[in-house]
Formats: sequence, C-alpha cells, structure tokens
Amino acid sequence: MIDVNAHLHTPYSFSAFTDVKQALDMAAAEGVGVVGINDFYSTDGYKDWKEGCAERGLFPLFGIEFISLNAEDQAAGLRVNDPNNPGRTYISGKGLAYPVVLSGEPLRQLQTVRAESNAQVEKMCARLNEWLKAGGKDIVLDFNEIREKLTRGSIRERHLAKALRMALYPNDENPAKTENELRSKLLKAGGAAFVPEDPKAFLPMETVQHIIEAAGGIPTYPFLADDAKGNFTDFEGDLQKAADTLKKRGFKSVEFITTRNTTAVLESYAGYLEDEGFIVTFGSEHNTPAMEPIKLRTRDAADLSDKLKAINYRGACAVAAHQKLFAEDGKSFRERKASLSALQDEGNTEILGKVAF
Repeated sequence: MIDVNAHLHTPYSFSAFTDVKQALDMAAAEGVGVVGINDFYSTDGYKDWKEGCAERGLFPLFGIEFISLNAEDQAAGLRVNDPNNPGRTYISGKGLAYPVVLSGEPLRQLQTVRAESNAQVEKMCARLNEWLKAGGKDIVLDFNEIREKLTRGSIRERHLAKALRMALYPNDENPAKTENELRSKLLKAGGAAFVPEDPKAFLPMETVQHIIEAAGGIPTYPFLADDAKGNFTDFEGDLQKAADTLKKRGFKSVEFITTRNTTAVLESYAGYLEDEGFIVTFGSEHNTPAMEPIKLRTRDAADLSDKLKAINYRGACAVAAHQKLFAEDGKSFRERKASLSALQDEGNTEILGKVAF
C-alpha cells in the first residue's frame, strides 16, 4: 500500500519546512509516495511541487485552504470546525487544476481575501511594535521586510511570531515552542497585539466552494473529530446529521488531520463517511513551527492502521483521477458522473504509473 499525505502546507503560506524541496525530500525518505500541497489562499507553490515530485518519483495532489463563514451556523451559535468561533468553517479544495485555470471573478475574490488576510497581519505588526516600544525594547519589526524574507507572499500571524522570536531570542534552542508561546500570548484573542479579523476576510461558504470548483477542484470539509479530551464540536458530534448536512451543502469530499484523533475515532468516522459515498483523505498540515514526520500517525499510535491507510489511498486515487480527467475534459467534480469506485480504479492506475516505489 502506497502511503499518502494529502494535506501539507509549504512556505507559500506558513510551514515547518524551509522550502518545498525539504518537504519532498522528507516524503521520499519516509516512503510517502503521494503528497498534496494545501496552502492557505494560494496556488503559488504548484509549479515547485509538480517539478519536485517528478524529480523524486512522487505523485502530486494539488489543494488549497480557506476560512469561510456560514451565516446560518453563526446565527445559531453552531461551532463547526473552528472550536472557538461559531459559523467559521475551514474548507479545503482537493484536486485543483495544474496549470492553474482560475480567472475572472473567482480569481479576484481569492486575491481580495488574501489581501485582507495580509492587511490584518500588518495591523498586528504595528501593534507588536507599540508593545515593544512600551516595554523599552529597541526592536522594530518591519512588515515589508518580514514579508520579503520570511514569506512567499502570504503573511500570517505565525510569521510575526517567528520574526519576533528571531529578534528577541536569536539563539533559542527550542524556537517552535517559543514562537507558539509568543503567538498565544500576544497575537491571539486577548493578546496585546491581537487585531480581530475584518469580516471581509471571510468569504461565504458557498463562494469558497464556487472558487474551488472554478479552479478545477473538489470542495472538501476538514473534520476536527475528537479533541484531546474526547470532545466534538456541535456540528460534528452527530456524525449522521453532519454527513447529511454536508451532502445538502454540496460536499462530496472530507479530510482529517490524523494527529488530532485517536485511531478508534478516526476509523469510525472515516469508515462511516466513506461508506456514505464521500472521498476521504488524511494529512498532517505541518502549518506550525514544529517539525513532525510526514508519514501519518494518529494521536495514540505511531502509524496508521491498515484500514486507515486503505481509506486514505482510495481517497487519493479518486482525487488523482479527477485531476487527470479535468485536464482532459474540464468537467467539475459536481458534473462528473463516474462512480467513486471507477475513479478510484483510474486513479490507482495513474498513481502506479508515476510513483517510483
């Protein structure tokens, strides 16, 4: 069974990796043959990803991630897959077209929401400088310099935490821990440099789905499932109801970040959703400073079970098949009439023809 990691962030948003090369070198070294790039608001890394995978005999999946808002859930006080903000909903796109096809109004909407996200971080940077000055620190963080030296265009609060850690503690022996602490204490709600997001930074869920489909991708709902205390969000606690609601909202694909969940819960949720006809994929994100293995594991096990590996691979095959078919006929996943099993078979052939191990 070929190992898959279908959700990896790169420095084109924020990542534990220094560059795409490091991510793909690690994947190859760990025997992960199918890898999916999945940056926030960006497809800029696709060329590097495609070429790097070809050099290493890996199969590339092309994804993207958004933070959307569902007004109905917000009004109902319903926590979806953001445990702290009712209505706020993370959405991924899987199997986007490469070369990139997004244009017109969907492209403008993506560029606008990305600009709004950057603008919020710029305001945080200004507040950080005020905090540093009030504390008598002879340090000024230059937003443009941070964007130029630490990012590939998209700047997030984690970049500010990294820049601040580098300025305050250049020889820190545990930089990931320090950056997480700085972010938690200064940049999150209640912190001295926190700036609430402008509502313009959150597109409606339906708009995000439309952008993903216009880019050739499959709108995908990321499940949180069980947290460290065994709790679930309001939306996800009743799995049957969640599955029915996702279908009504046009989702045919879901994903999990496996280190969040126990093996038992992940097998239960992922197995049920696959039986309900959803494409199911797994990933690790790597969107924090902490470097972890690319080969997937759960919260309570060092490796995925055979059942989970099979589910993940079948999901990756379906995404791979869609990528191939979209390049040929330009049909959205919503328009595609092929059965899930047929897509899985076609994707298996596609992957086996390109993966070197």
